[in-house]
Amino acid sequence: MIEWLSMALLLVGAFFFFAGTVGLLRFPDVYSRLHALAKADNLGLGCVLLGLALQAESIAVALKLLLIWPLVMAASAGISFAIARRADRLGITPWRQERP
Repeated sequence: MIEWLSMALLLVGAFFFFAGTVGLLRFPDVYSRLHALAKADNLGLGCVLLGLALQAESIAVALKLLLIWPLVMAASAGISFAIARRADRLGITPWRQERP
């Protein structure tokens, strides 16, 4: 049962990584790309790490795997803020859909 749950979490995580990549390639501006990438990749990483933690040999290994997630989320938030701030200072405006 744990193997099936682990496999499901790994597949869900891979789906979110794929969705984040599609968002990175398809969205129109830097701000929406950052949003898609940060949200989807953080959720995907959480699912992948939880799936791997279920198959870990010991509790210590599982906790080390799960400790990666908040560290990556903090780094992702900081990097996303830095990129968005730089884009704003360069004068890149958010995309707005024209109304008919």
